[in-house]
Amino acid sequence: MPLDATWALPISRLEAVASLMALAMVGFNLRVNPLGWPLAIASSALYALLFARSRLYGEAALQLVFIALSAWGWGQWLRGQDGAGQALQVRQLKSAGRWQLLGVTALLWVAIGALLDAWTDSDVPYGDALPTAGSLVGQWLLARKWVDNWPCWLAVNLVSMALFAHKGLWLTVGLYGVFAVLSCVGWVAWSRRVGVERWRGLP
Repeated sequence: MPLDATWALPISRLEAVASLMALAMVGFNLRVNPLGWPLAIASSALYALLFARSRLYGEAALQLVFIALSAWGWGQWLRGQDGAGQALQVRQLKSAGRWQLLGVTALLWVAIGALLDAWTDSDVPYGDALPTAGSLVGQWLLARKWVDNWPCWLAVNLVSMALFAHKGLWLTVGLYGVFAVLSCVGWVAWSRRVGVERWRGLP
């Protein structure tokens, strides 16, 4: 479909196509299947158009970043290695790592919010910036197969639901409600996978 035709799609139809792709992506992510990444690229492109039309510029810009991060994450899942030079496995951050990422998220939130406030006509610059910052951290965690990506996405999805309700994007509100539930499912599934990997590593 040409870009100009995609831009002209009614928001509800554009939301529907992007939502279906995003749901399929999460399904593959739950199974630690790299096919989720090309779906992430496609859904992010559609959401960039949707959010730009709704004046959620932080969210729109985030989708463009997601396209690049998804291409990188795809490569990580296929060929990435951990600090020991082994193929990436699902693993869990230690407490210190979680606090560090929380600090990074807070700094990103303030910086992105200030940029949106100064350079765009967004009516909710810091509300837009919070899920944007959390999503950047969550995407990095997902690409590196950290279990902690799921609680991060849970928080992002809950905040995003309020933001999209403010903009009247009700299909997307519903989608992110489903995402919130799936984040809990993914958290449990990946945590169990970590337990299985540890058990297999016992002498």
